[in-house]
Amino acid sequence: MRILTLLMLLSSISTFAQEDTLQENKKDWGRIYGGLETNIQRYFKDEGLGVTEPDDPLRSNSYLSLNYAIDNLTVGGQLEAYEKNALLNYNPQFKGVDLGTYFVNYKTEKFDFTVGHFYEQFGSGMILRAWEDRALGINTALRGARVKYSPTYNTELTLLYGRQRSGFDVSKGDIFGFNAEFLLGETLNLYEKNQDLSIGLSYVGRYEELPFDNADYEELTNAFSVRADYMINSFYINTELNYITKDGLLDVQNKLSPDFAKPGHAARLNFGYSKSGLGIDISLRRLENMSLYSERQPSIYTASNGEITTSIDYLDKVVNFTPALTKQHHSQLANIYVYQAQNGVLYEDAAIMKAGETGGQIDLYYTFKKGTSLGGKYGTNIAINGSMWSNLPGTYTFNPPDYDTDFLGRGKKYFSDYNLSIKKKLNETWHLGFDYINQYYDQRFMGGGDLVKANVVVGEATYNFTNSRSIRLELEHMWATEDRKDWAAGTAEFNVNENLSFYVSDMWNYGNDDPDKQVHYYNFGGSYRRGASRIALNYGRQRGGLVCVGGVCRYVPESSGLSLSFNTAF
Repeated sequence: MRILTLLMLLSSISTFAQEDTLQENKKDWGRIYGGLETNIQRYFKDEGLGVTEPDDPLRSNSYLSLNYAIDNLTVGGQLEAYEKNALLNYNPQFKGVDLGTYFVNYKTEKFDFTVGHFYEQFGSGMILRAWEDRALGINTALRGARVKYSPTYNTELTLLYGRQRSGFDVSKGDIFGFNAEFLLGETLNLYEKNQDLSIGLSYVGRYEELPFDNADYEELTNAFSVRADYMINSFYINTELNYITKDGLLDVQNKLSPDFAKPGHAARLNFGYSKSGLGIDISLRRLENMSLYSERQPSIYTASNGEITTSIDYLDKVVNFTPALTKQHHSQLANIYVYQAQNGVLYEDAAIMKAGETGGQIDLYYTFKKGTSLGGKYGTNIAINGSMWSNLPGTYTFNPPDYDTDFLGRGKKYFSDYNLSIKKKLNETWHLGFDYINQYYDQRFMGGGDLVKANVVVGEATYNFTNSRSIRLELEHMWATEDRKDWAAGTAEFNVNENLSFYVSDMWNYGNDDPDKQVHYYNFGGSYRRGASRIALNYGRQRGGLVCVGGVCRYVPESSGLSLSFNTAF
């Protein structure tokens, strides 16, 4: 708590100091800006869930970002505090108080130069993405130097070097990168034809000294990417091809092995059409052996209860970005069986052998116009989404370990999600919604478990008392064939005004075959927002499983407790 108080004082002092300086001096002394975020959790023993009180039951994650900018120069950093320990199942290296990131940036019309920590993404990120997501416990910023050069406004070249952040330190692998982006619409006189075209080229190198001599792969691993985006009228299409030179992989004991030391490939195609009231988007992707880490062999951690995890479990030292291309549902029950992209090679036994994924996703949006029989007075919005992902087709042998994949076709099915969403405004007071989701989830290929087939139905209604006061009710039900079987859930939200809101929710696993596990995951709380600040207080139970943001997931254990969060920007 002393750390939290210190961080809040620093934030307030810096804000008031900035205001006083601007009032007393008309001269431009620059500006200070940043933000403060803190998340505090008090964990409790919960016999109903079968969880005990962890070591250091009072935990917090706090982040204070401070930046100073004057003319073309910006200096900044992020102070982080994990006291007495980080929240459950965050990277064990996040502990104590330290400076997480720092940087100096100088930017002109043509040059952008950064020394220190920086975030970057080449293309869609399939060969490089350095980023931060606090909810997932991810911060893979590069510490080094980056220069961007724009000889013209439609050309940008990027050159970088760094080591990837890991906890409060950096990994041992060196990352080199080059990226080129060319906007060709004006050069080729496409704008006057209502067209546009851009292309991109990227290179990423990861150098790590090997602890042994190996003729199967080199200390330097190279990754290449080429992509293009084209638009004409309401139609668009973009594609990307990626290649990684062969590298050593981990065996089931997390040891580096020359088995499957093969190149990696990725191909992505996205196209669609959009106009008023209608939109369609189709994404196709194939990944093979596309795991890339700044250190080939992960760090291994042993918890106080004897549980063994690795840095991979915490999404640490991951160089590239391969999110799941599936719909991000707002439904609680539809997020029980969520899909993670299968980008690597894994041989657990003779029955579970995989080298990547292939599949796609389609989105269709349509609005029935006002005044029609299906549109009514205010129109009706309908969205249809479908996705399916499978193992790569080919020949797999367990002993000796080897695989030979086919580029086209699909292997054993991992996952599918087909869903329908309807949103309807009846009048100024009532808004209704309905969702149906059909899911297929083969846990045998994704961590172990049963093949689950599930159907989820969601109904919601919002009643608006005024423009700022409303109540929303949501009811859900899942029918599942295996695993934890059937669920029911409900949520009630009351927005008192534009600043204050309360909620209560419950998920009940009433269909579990084990009567002792037919538990309620109840939660209730509220939040208050004013300007750029928000504070929230919640109490309840956390269902164990995957928590996903933007197609990237982190496992969280079952827990019960009281949480307080605060964030502000200045």
